[in-house]
Amino acid sequence: MNLSAIKTSLAIVTLAVLLSGCSVNPVTGEKQLSLIGESQELAMGAEQYEPTQQTQGGRFYIDPELNLYVSEVGQKLAQVSDRPDLPYEFVVLNSSVPNAWALPGGKIAINRGLLTELEDEAQLASVLGHEIVHAAARHSVQRMQQGMLISAGVAGLGFALSDNEWAGLIMGGAALGAQLALAQYSQGDELESDHYGILYMKQAGYDPQAAVELQELFLKLSEGRQSSFIDGLFATHPPSAKRVQENRELVQKIGAGGYRGADVYERKMAKLRSLQPAYEAHDKAMELASKGEMKPALDKVNEAIRLLPREAMFYALRGRIYQEQKEAEKAAADFEKAVELYPEMFKYRLYNGLNALRLNNLDKARENLIKANETVPTSIAFLRLGDVAVKQNNRNEAIAYYSKAAEAGGDVAEEAKRKLAALTQ
Repeated sequence: MNLSAIKTSLAIVTLAVLLSGCSVNPVTGEKQLSLIGESQELAMGAEQYEPTQQTQGGRFYIDPELNLYVSEVGQKLAQVSDRPDLPYEFVVLNSSVPNAWALPGGKIAINRGLLTELEDEAQLASVLGHEIVHAAARHSVQRMQQGMLISAGVAGLGFALSDNEWAGLIMGGAALGAQLALAQYSQGDELESDHYGILYMKQAGYDPQAAVELQELFLKLSEGRQSSFIDGLFATHPPSAKRVQENRELVQKIGAGGYRGADVYERKMAKLRSLQPAYEAHDKAMELASKGEMKPALDKVNEAIRLLPREAMFYALRGRIYQEQKEAEKAAADFEKAVELYPEMFKYRLYNGLNALRLNNLDKARENLIKANETVPTSIAFLRLGDVAVKQNNRNEAIAYYSKAAEAGGDVAEEAKRKLAALTQ
């Protein structure tokens, strides 16, 4: 077959795929590519919601009332959306990075770091309404489909934790969820989410002017290069003058006015705002530790623990600092405390298991690494489970774990391949 015939055949196949996979966008009413059905969309969101939360800081469990409040606001908007029957869920994540994201099927998260930047409930409604449109209009699914047309799939992708060199590689579905949460939206998707999010706000009784105010603020912050926003919200939701202008014109058209809820918002935020000094001390400790300044980092994280002794994140960081200082026994106590306070969090299980292996506590290492992988599989956990199996003279189990670790990239995979080769010679 000559080159011309091959090109013609490929064009016919591509056209067939496009024609057979078209559907109507439930928000805009426009035709769009649809290679992933609604049942797959819902399954992906449900499966990836918890792992993706954990890769982005985990639940903000310290204030369940704040989670409930955010969920109530989100559900008000969800019910006036173009897909009110989606199984919407809303969660506050324990991260200082200002960000919010949506997974397929209406699984939405907002970081406490963004909540502290908002002034009233209408601004919160603006953020959540925007994310609801991303989910309802299947923006994440569309981005996935575009990738699928280029590549055969996404299985086996690794995604580095944003937690510097101390962390391993996320594998499988959790990697996909993290990629969807952190990928940048196109300007078209952003304009669409702004537009319909503002309409949802109006229908739910909120003042849509809040959305304009937020976009004006975000544009100003982006021009001022505020690093926390650049690392978070602006990386995934780039602001622009065009967005501000279109939002302003839409609000002028439909009319400003409506509920702002500043007093209620401040009451609901009072606890988090009072805890800010503790989280600021933690974040400073993290910054110092990443620079290798362990002594001042330890002082800062001790300050955080003194201010908020039931925050698992603080003990996990102190444990890692103790590890760097070759204080494995002290690290073990802190990792145990972190697991006790938030047993579902994969990172705390991972740190606990890796440290236990260093102390040659094989049963504890195995238990924690397996638990960590149940929520978020990581190549480093599979690799060290292989090491545990070798020490426990379980050759077949070691081969299975090393083989899994070898699927990832980087140094972890190379080490796994070397150890696998040694076992199978």
